[in-house]
Amino acid sequence: MTNSLIAGEKTWQVESLIPPYVDVNLSDYPRVIRQILYNRGISTPEEVEAYFRAEVPEGTRQASMIGMEDAVKRIGYAIHHQERIVVYGDYDVDGVTATALLTLVLEAMGADVHPYIPNRFDEGYGLNVEALQTLAEDNTNLIITVDCGIRSPEEARYARQLGMDLIITDHHHPGDELPDALAIINPKQQNDPYPEKELAGVGLAYKLAEALIPYMEAHYLNIDEYMDLVALGTVADLAPLVGENRAIVRRGLNSLRFTRRQGLLSLMGVARVVPARVTAMDIGYALGPRLNAAGRLDSALTALELLLTQEVSDAGYKAQFLEIQNRERQKITREIQQKAEQLAFSQETDPLLIFAVHPEFNPGVVGLAASRLSETYYRPAIVAHQGESETRGSCRSIKEFHITQALDLCKDLLVRHGGHAAAAGFTVKNENLPELRSRLAEIAAEKLENRILKPTLVADVEIPLHQLVPDLLPYLDKMEPTGYGNRQAHFISRDLHVNRDAYKTRVVGNDGAHLKLSVTDGLITYDAIAFRLGHWYDRLPNKVDLLYTFEINEFNGRSYLQLNIKDLKPSDS
Repeated sequence: MTNSLIAGEKTWQVESLIPPYVDVNLSDYPRVIRQILYNRGISTPEEVEAYFRAEVPEGTRQASMIGMEDAVKRIGYAIHHQERIVVYGDYDVDGVTATALLTLVLEAMGADVHPYIPNRFDEGYGLNVEALQTLAEDNTNLIITVDCGIRSPEEARYARQLGMDLIITDHHHPGDELPDALAIINPKQQNDPYPEKELAGVGLAYKLAEALIPYMEAHYLNIDEYMDLVALGTVADLAPLVGENRAIVRRGLNSLRFTRRQGLLSLMGVARVVPARVTAMDIGYALGPRLNAAGRLDSALTALELLLTQEVSDAGYKAQFLEIQNRERQKITREIQQKAEQLAFSQETDPLLIFAVHPEFNPGVVGLAASRLSETYYRPAIVAHQGESETRGSCRSIKEFHITQALDLCKDLLVRHGGHAAAAGFTVKNENLPELRSRLAEIAAEKLENRILKPTLVADVEIPLHQLVPDLLPYLDKMEPTGYGNRQAHFISRDLHVNRDAYKTRVVGNDGAHLKLSVTDGLITYDAIAFRLGHWYDRLPNKVDLLYTFEINEFNGRSYLQLNIKDLKPSDS
């Protein structure tokens, strides 16, 4: 394979220094914490306390979404008249948790409710005509979508023709035509007054359940008992952890730490996550991928059933099954990534857009492979499965290239498409695939040519290692939940000596993918872990500069301070 594109080169950027007047305003907090807070747009003690408490924004308590009142009334009528209700979800964690939440709430209200999640491989994403026909034959009266439906105007018309009412709850961006549904709950629709526009699909299911409880006078239900599901779906779907999302995930993590949901306890067991100390990072890197594995390789029903069951042995079996599927998913992802690299980099020139298509690519995993390629080479990446007549692709992109807008410019070639700035999917007839590839390459050239494409890692502060003291940790803990939109505090420390002891510095993990090391500035020594940086082991210099987060690592009953390295460079670079 000829490939001069270099993986892993990153630019480090340190945030601007805190202005003197803000420094004075926040003088009750340690210097480093003042800088971190300022970097997040916080400049007064009142803003600090609101941020640390992760309060629900005031405007959300008064406002309501378009369609909420009509939806609640129609659902209430269906419950009182024992109509058949179907909660129609999606096969990712957001859709599965939203389906489970709404099913459990409606069941508790006495509804005749049935969950339905389409099969990724047979039905594809969202509402489909065949499923609607089946549901109509089962005498379904009301369909409530969660995490899908906003771009299904034809399917909505078909549901109406079949005599079924349709309520759509979906957080994705609407298309040019809104579906003709009884009610649409989506704060992104035009003129919707609800101030929080970035709720996940499960967040909208939660808001609907929250509105249903007083309407149905179901005061015996405590919405907090479902917040563990809201946290799972919100974090796993990479909804920004700001505003209301951050507030509900904070509540959801507290609920998850004391959950009585047997399926989640079993899932945390196989993932080696301690319930009492579960974090948003545990959701993103341990729980979410295991729940997602079911829908990527087969059917998401196993994940849904795990969230719904309270039977201990059944929960244990399903959690183990998801663990096995997740390991298989990891293996397939690595294989697709390697094959996609060979296909994309088979020419002499470096592609501005990575595009790899193959009939043997697993359609449930192509998105993960695209994500890995985009992260590794910092290029927009498209990986697609080619079927007999159509090709289905997943796209991941970089901040310089809005992938959905690029697909919009090619919509005349596409059967369907949708997504966000950084992630999208599409279906294209095979005869249009060469033209699509050519046109997307032209768009990428127009947008990206002559630009220096290197990922930028942003640090909050550059600090001598010995100033990184345990007293900072309680403040860093108050920043949680952190993740997309509310990143962890990142630090840079330079000229650190690497301990060459074989036990202290070594590769760990499958195929030596990760690097474990010990570093010191002569005054203090810290252990460190560098995920996916195992390739540095054979060329590790004596002194390094590190960009990292600061954390407590708990392993085999021991707790110790640790640097979680995001990138490293030789100190003389």
